[in-house]
Amino acid sequence: MIIKLLLFISIILNLLLILLFNKKKIKRFLNKSKIKEIDVINIHKSFELRNISSNLKSPKEDSIIKSFSISSDNNIVGMTSDYEAWIISTLSKVSKNIFEFGTCSGKTTYLMALNSSEDTKITTITLNPNEINNIQKFDKDNESSYRNIKNESIYDKFLFSGTPEEKKIKVIFINSVDFKNTEFKKKMDFIFIDGGHTYSVVKNDSEKSFEMLKPNGIILWHDYVPGKRSSSDVVKYINSILDKKKIYKIKNTSLCFYKNC
Repeated sequence: MIIKLLLFISIILNLLLILLFNKKKIKRFLNKSKIKEIDVINIHKSFELRNISSNLKSPKEDSIIKSFSISSDNNIVGMTSDYEAWIISTLSKVSKNIFEFGTCSGKTTYLMALNSSEDTKITTITLNPNEINNIQKFDKDNESSYRNIKNESIYDKFLFSGTPEEKKIKVIFINSVDFKNTEFKKKMDFIFIDGGHTYSVVKNDSEKSFEMLKPNGIILWHDYVPGKRSSSDVVKYINSILDKKKIYKIKNTSLCFYKNC
């Protein structure tokens, strides 16, 4: 009897250890989305590859970009990965009118400016650091995402400040919920949504973006990560409109993609 009890306890402990060490994988599996994934080469011809040999392919000139790295001393949170930054930079090369929800440190904005043509116009929205305590949390909003809005809205100068590329960029210090998009409707080639990750803000930014997009224009959302607490509202909102909009997740990224066809 004692041996059976010890065996039972041992099995339970092992199961608990397996659950503990695989918690993130299990969570991702349980929260796996039904959204369809596509390869980056399917979102724009700029990402098509050049065959070098039977086992080697190279990016074409259209997707060779200017880039930079950020020192960890900056303690910037929520940045795009290098692969995601490459995708954003490549799309910027073929875009004349770009809009960004969520400037943060200005890293992505700077990449857009570095890689776009001289006559490209970039508009980016961010909260005024003096007003971050005035933002409202709604019932559907994730608490973790709400806190992150404040953590990522601490800048009034940006990585592109004082550079030649700054002349392409217009920064609007405003809560995107209060932003009026009238003058931007049907004018944007490329919109990047990476502002507040609460449900109310993601919904607001997305709905305004759909109105602002030109025919064949592209929207990218950042941080579509099922199972990640701070991204849960991004996932929830995008999942809620999949039956109305053809949105895809780009493989090996946290980016979602929509084209106004």
